[in-house]
Amino acid sequence: MDHLDSLRLFARVVERSSFTEAAADLGLSRSTATEAIRRLEARLGARLLERTTRHVAPTLDGRQFYERCVSILADVEDAEATLRAGEPHGLLRVDAPGLLTRTFLLPELPAFLERHPKIDVQFGQSDRLVDLVREGVDCAIRVGEPADSGLTMRKLGALAEVTVASPHYLARHGTPRTVEDLEGHLMVGFISSRTGEVLPLEFVVEGSTRSVVLASRAKSNNSDTNADLARLGFGLVQAPRYRFEHELRDGTLVEVLPDFPPSPTTLSALFPQSRQMAPRLRVFLDWASEIFRAL
Repeated sequence: MDHLDSLRLFARVVERSSFTEAAADLGLSRSTATEAIRRLEARLGARLLERTTRHVAPTLDGRQFYERCVSILADVEDAEATLRAGEPHGLLRVDAPGLLTRTFLLPELPAFLERHPKIDVQFGQSDRLVDLVREGVDCAIRVGEPADSGLTMRKLGALAEVTVASPHYLARHGTPRTVEDLEGHLMVGFISSRTGEVLPLEFVVEGSTRSVVLASRAKSNNSDTNADLARLGFGLVQAPRYRFEHELRDGTLVEVLPDFPPSPTTLSALFPQSRQMAPRLRVFLDWASEIFRAL
């Protein structure tokens, strides 16, 4: 293993907190990875990693060395891309909500991969904010304003929001015509993973946003579950319009208070700030921005 490969391996061990997972990522045996790190530490004359039976973590020297390594490796990748006529390459790991991925990204993916034949894409699908560095993810796409997570954020676009309810619910509780008419209504509560509290409904009234919290007999911290609860008649729910396009067309759900829509929701890409942006990530984000700006 040459010196540059040993730096790549060390960086991956730090990011994965595991020799086994880092070795698998790079197509090595665990014994080869362990020996390569031992030789790297011997060459540097410093202990870079603290090892236990369950966990691997960088020492203070190891953390400082890691920061330099990721910068060096990013520079090398940029230099190689330049010599390849600027052609981005490598595996790009993207984490994004499943429905958003299937609705917007997958239909355009063949054209993206044809434009960049040396890039492969791996999608992970979740609503939680993954640990990008530890889990080896290049970027996460998230709906809404993310908390200050120590990550770099790039805005991709904005998604129109809608308020909906099932015909069964509206037949029982009536259809509100104004925000004031919501008194006595129910909502499907979405529990914030950040605060543990139910998020309010929001309506734009005469240019100002008004927040309303209604009683909720059923609540969840999962957007798919909340959509199912709305279909089952548990109350009003708000979500990006694309989530309910089919239901609104076939009448399974009905738009409520269309004259007082929620504010559009920001769509953002998050990636580690400690790294320079790899060319494959840069072209992916440019492509994703084109898709969402066209909405």
